[in-house]
Amino acid sequence: MLGQMMSQPLLISSLLVHAERHHGDREIVSRRVEGDLHRYTYRDLAKRARRMANALAGLGVGFGDRVGTLAWNGYRHVELYYGASGSGVVLHTLNPRLHPDQLVWIADDAQDKVMFFDLTFLPLIEATAQRFASVQHFVLMADRSHMPADSKIPGLICYEDLIEGASDQYDWPVFDENTASSLCYTSGTTGNPKGVLYSHRSSLLHCYGCALPDSTNLSARDVVLPVVPMFHVNAWGMAYAAPMVGAKLVLPGPALDGKSLYDLFESEGVTFSAGVPTVWQGLMAYTEEHGLSFSTMKRTVIGGSACPAAMIETFEQKYGVTVLHGWGMTEMSPLGTVCALKASHEDLDWDAQLKIKSTQGRALFGVDMKIVDENGDELPWDGESAGELMVRGPWIIDSYFNRKEDPLVRDKAGLGWFPTGDVSAITPDGFMRITDRSKDVIKSGGEWIGSIDRENIAMGHPAVAMAACIAAPHPKWDERPLLVVVKKPGKEVTREEVLAFFEGKVAKWWIPDDVVFTDEIPLGATGKMQKNKLREQFADHVLPTV
Repeated sequence: MLGQMMSQPLLISSLLVHAERHHGDREIVSRRVEGDLHRYTYRDLAKRARRMANALAGLGVGFGDRVGTLAWNGYRHVELYYGASGSGVVLHTLNPRLHPDQLVWIADDAQDKVMFFDLTFLPLIEATAQRFASVQHFVLMADRSHMPADSKIPGLICYEDLIEGASDQYDWPVFDENTASSLCYTSGTTGNPKGVLYSHRSSLLHCYGCALPDSTNLSARDVVLPVVPMFHVNAWGMAYAAPMVGAKLVLPGPALDGKSLYDLFESEGVTFSAGVPTVWQGLMAYTEEHGLSFSTMKRTVIGGSACPAAMIETFEQKYGVTVLHGWGMTEMSPLGTVCALKASHEDLDWDAQLKIKSTQGRALFGVDMKIVDENGDELPWDGESAGELMVRGPWIIDSYFNRKEDPLVRDKAGLGWFPTGDVSAITPDGFMRITDRSKDVIKSGGEWIGSIDRENIAMGHPAVAMAACIAAPHPKWDERPLLVVVKKPGKEVTREEVLAFFEGKVAKWWIPDDVVFTDEIPLGATGKMQKNKLREQFADHVLPTV
């Protein structure tokens, strides 16, 4: 017997229809590439998104076609999120931090028909426009006054002219909720990136998961500033979740330095934000240098890479901002876990709470997970047993775009699990702690040493700005930990002082054998440390034998 409820598809356009109807006067504030602040409302967004849907049709973009974007977090980018996906077009967000050769390859692999780009990326597009095989139209996301006088891009279209020339009368189509909505490519360190094709259904379910009380706990009372970029994994769902709940949305554009972010936080009354640890390092350095505090900020999700315990402690104890440590992947839309305490943890002392908060947290409803050994057998949730983390759920990838190979591992029942490549342990109450990436784990004398815990301890030292732990060859133990350290400006610390900082915190054989100092640690396109480059750089490093 079937239930007798309406069968209404979950579509991205419904988020905007809801926001326009119930939160129409709520503000969207954007710092534009042009330098000024732009303000309008969800009602204005809905009107311009309908214009964009009509404009795309006028450019010959049809149902299921892909349109690319190279853009920062801004109102025009949000208009494309809804105008494209809402009309049945697939929005393909490209990461401008990738190498131009990779960008061209990705756009060709996706068969993008139109490329929208911010003014920042005009030189990049001028240098590569002739190389894009499938792109038929290039649209500069600016008004007429900022269009170049003699562009090298043939037929360059002005975004505002395109919008103004289209009608705002448009009925959002109704179609299968499993229809593709958006496309994002991974930014792996080896080989070509792989496309992850999200559906309307997966995006809406992920949106619900984002806003749950033990997730980000978003509401109409919040002012949301996503520092995490809209060009990578849909800004962790914030561009969908904010309209869904009616939160004010503040978009930082290209200005991600500490001062610019702090000024925007304070002037717009931001209560919630999301970003990677490297961004928060810059913001906290600015606030500490100028003796500042946050007047409205209440909580932030930190993910993308492990958040050091010292950063969590500073945010919470000094600034009164609750840190929600999170974990996810491009293949997971991306949220998988968020570290919100349970009722049984409320009476614990701070040190005990910090130990829990330093984990990647517990799975959201919609994400199932397990850890397995090298034979594929499931390991116990005892907080100690470490194995490869496997996940499944309605917003987790089933297969890569344009790829025939199945990335899933099938269990005895034939059900698919996605292998994350993360080595993890899970506590009896479900809190997951990533100890390493499988490719980064250090194998010393047949035992595994996780690099992430070493890095987090080192970054708790007051003179250490950033630390990466990598494997270095050892004649007896095969591999031993080598710590690569960037000092804080104006601070001094010796090798011996860094190593002494580990004493009493971990087993003696887990302490790195050596420390090297460097001016910078290479970061990838999404702000993660590129340990493969460090391994190449220090491949010939000779560890001390005593």
